[in-house]
Amino acid sequence: MAAQSSPSRRRFLLGGLGLGVAGVGALVLGWGVLPPRQRLHGSAPLPLHDGAVALNGWLAIQSDGTVLLAMPRSEMGQGVHTALPMLVAEELDVPLNSVKLIQAPMDKIFGNVAMLKDSLPFHPDDQGRLKALAQWTVAKAARELGVIVTGGSSSVKDGWGPMREAGASARAMLLQAAAALWQVPAAQCRTENGDVLHPDGRRASYASLAQRAAAIDPGTPVLKLPKDFKLIGQPAPRRDTPSKVNGSARFGIDARPPGMLYAALHLPPRLGDTLSAFDAAPILAMPGVKKVVDLTPQLAQRSVSCAAVVADTWWRARQAAAALPTQWKAGPQANLSSAGVYAEFARLLDSEAGYAYHASGEVESKAVQGLRSVKAEYRAPFLAHAAMEPVNCTAQVKNGKVMLWVSTQAPGIAVDVAAKVAGVDAKDVAIEVLLLGGGFGRRLEVDMVAQAVAIALQCDGAPVQLVWTREQDTRHDMYRPAALARFAARLDEHGRIASWDNKSVSGSITHQYLQRNFGLPGAGPDKTTAEGEFDMPYEIANQRIAHVIADSAVPVGYWRSVGHSHNAFFKESFIDELAHAAGQDGIAFRRAMLTQHPRHLAVLDAAVARAGSAPPGHAHGVALHQSFGSIVAQVAQVSVENGEIRVQRVVCAIDCGIAVNPNIIAQQMESAVLFGLSAALGGEITFQEGKVEQGNFHDYPVLRMGQTPEVETIIIASAEHPEGVGEPGTPPIAPAVANAVFSLTGKRLRSLPLRLA
Repeated sequence: MAAQSSPSRRRFLLGGLGLGVAGVGALVLGWGVLPPRQRLHGSAPLPLHDGAVALNGWLAIQSDGTVLLAMPRSEMGQGVHTALPMLVAEELDVPLNSVKLIQAPMDKIFGNVAMLKDSLPFHPDDQGRLKALAQWTVAKAARELGVIVTGGSSSVKDGWGPMREAGASARAMLLQAAAALWQVPAAQCRTENGDVLHPDGRRASYASLAQRAAAIDPGTPVLKLPKDFKLIGQPAPRRDTPSKVNGSARFGIDARPPGMLYAALHLPPRLGDTLSAFDAAPILAMPGVKKVVDLTPQLAQRSVSCAAVVADTWWRARQAAAALPTQWKAGPQANLSSAGVYAEFARLLDSEAGYAYHASGEVESKAVQGLRSVKAEYRAPFLAHAAMEPVNCTAQVKNGKVMLWVSTQAPGIAVDVAAKVAGVDAKDVAIEVLLLGGGFGRRLEVDMVAQAVAIALQCDGAPVQLVWTREQDTRHDMYRPAALARFAARLDEHGRIASWDNKSVSGSITHQYLQRNFGLPGAGPDKTTAEGEFDMPYEIANQRIAHVIADSAVPVGYWRSVGHSHNAFFKESFIDELAHAAGQDGIAFRRAMLTQHPRHLAVLDAAVARAGSAPPGHAHGVALHQSFGSIVAQVAQVSVENGEIRVQRVVCAIDCGIAVNPNIIAQQMESAVLFGLSAALGGEITFQEGKVEQGNFHDYPVLRMGQTPEVETIIIASAEHPEGVGEPGTPPIAPAVANAVFSLTGKRLRSLPLRLA
């Protein structure tokens, strides 16, 4: 496979991006005058066989007419292996079932531009020149980086341009090939279901034209207008469903290369502990055990300090790893506790002004002095990802080459880290990206790849499959950050918000992620910490939203909907507090602050209208939130039974721009609601003496079937560019439930998870 951009070049560019908006000018000076890198043709031909003919860097035509599409995004249940082929099939004029996926090579044209572009900390309402320049510059830099990654609800948003262009370009080439063959003007020909047709009845299949078409320059691709879509906008069934039902689907944990051995880890008992000694002798005497490996010297910051046991079955490896006699040197987190984390958060909020992500008017102006003041403090805990498929990776190091079989969201980063650990060039690392049994951000990390490669280096060329236990996955995650937020608002004599002051504190995911995976120091503001707070749509004249970054002793990582996951709870709960303080209905209170935001208003109204009135003994709670470009409103129907919060029904309205596949959007809203509800009602990772106190689903619960509410999804018709879908349904559910609980009980729950006791 072709190598990605060199690590040194990538570090330079990422360092430039890390400067934020202030560094935009420096980036522009160097290469801003050059046109952005194209995304249609790769640096090397697609890896094809059996006579398939490539028409550009994304697709090829086989002799039987099958379209091969290079797929750079990972399928983790979000439906991209259906939605993205729809974009190509639409423009190419072929049936969706004729598109077959092949794994995209490590080429820059497949890099995720939209995800990096969306990382800039601009307010959605900002239409200024600085924002436009920064977005253009970061998008251009992202094309140079070419990082192949799936996350940030960006797959369809990113693929909307290049994948449609790939289909339209190939269609134009095939149409011109037929016109040349028939010696007629191309304008007389049309395409349909994988054929080129002429009014006189002549017809040629794409397969018969592919070789001739490959030599044609199609010019600038002309994309279809939305009015001409035949496939986009239709509820096509998921392509991955049959294999998941019949058991033929292959996830990372299903990799079975010949001669494979199995590995299990012995991980530290506390955060930050370092392995100082172990006794391998009794373990090597156990049945099936092949090796005991100390991984600490090889992995540095790429993994926690640990040892691994290799055996002929995973169960034997696991049993032996658990029995390994070890000695540990205590790290700086030995006394870490959840209480201590929140105490430090409070100290920082008391002493630090924080970085102001958004400010307008003056929150302490004379005009608001003396008005009624409302204050509140909210908090959210650390959260684990708890994906159903345990963390795993299979690796082989042989003859200077590395082969990976892994369910990952970041194949480009996985290739780079495998190369570093094995001491080879990135071009000598091959990867097979298998289906992900849940990602949620955990598989943006590549610690399991580094560990598997380090183990494989000791196994004489045999492939080795590393699998973590559920307890290890829970106790050694990169957690959703804990956070503490304070709000102070003033209400005028009409019950309107005259000023809004919000300051929060948490660890920085981006700082840690750059250090772990790219060796870059974390510096400057991090949008993920304050997203969902600073970018709210409510029209409040005087507001200041700031955040304080706390140096986190706890490893933190991207978790489904990232900062929005808790900041939406803070913001939408406090909005309801203010509505109550003003003696107003929460819905009317929100509507009055959305006069210049018709899309938000339409989403809110649609959800409320569908929800109707709550039955006796139940209450409705409402939340409205924008994230990843999409606007979502949710109405949760809640009851309290024997002191327990029960959610019976959730109405979810979303405006995500053009709905590529309404079926998948509805599925993702259901998934996001249940994921967020699991966290809202039971998700909490706590620390005591440096140890995580939870281990498995008995003490880190997810919703059971009997607890899941009915979820109804309303998709607002739109002609706007497609936006994110995988994550935006998660943030509103916690505040919607909390607001319903207040309506029922009069008790304001300001801490997650939501508990009445």
